[in-house]
Amino acid sequence: MAADAGRGRLSAPARLALHALGVLWASPVSVLGLLAGAVGLAFGAHAHLRRRDLAVVFHRWPWGPGGAITLGNVILHTGDDLDSPCVTYAHRAGHGDEAAIVLADHERAHVYQYMVLGALFLPLYLLCGGVSVRNPFERAADRYAQTGRGWWPWPSR
Repeated sequence: MAADAGRGRLSAPARLALHALGVLWASPVSVLGLLAGAVGLAFGAHAHLRRRDLAVVFHRWPWGPGGAITLGNVILHTGDDLDSPCVTYAHRAGHGDEAAIVLADHERAHVYQYMVLGALFLPLYLLCGGVSVRNPFERAADRYAQTGRGWWPWPSR
């Protein structure tokens, strides 16, 4: 049985199959991330696989304002440790005083979003406002980082 009837959770083989399909679906964008990461290697970046995040992470990626950007199953991170604290978009925009979140958790939500939307993620993300507190993708990633739930940007009905 694919789902555990008592908990509504997927079995390990079903979860593995869905992850594999999601990685494949997101692969066109992941290739772009791998290419950008490979260029960063020549400028001091280093890479490793973070199984928990279902991503290859390039640390010390030399470009950008700081923080991280996710491209499919690739995370380009300007710092040394993805498990570092950061503020939410709402906190940064002055919409309240929220506790710090872990950057890895926020970026993992974007990995999940890519695994569902594939190459559609980028145009949808930009149409929803890009890097902004108004963007439901960013609000969902912050929510996931705060609670461990709710990485999908739109409520289910």
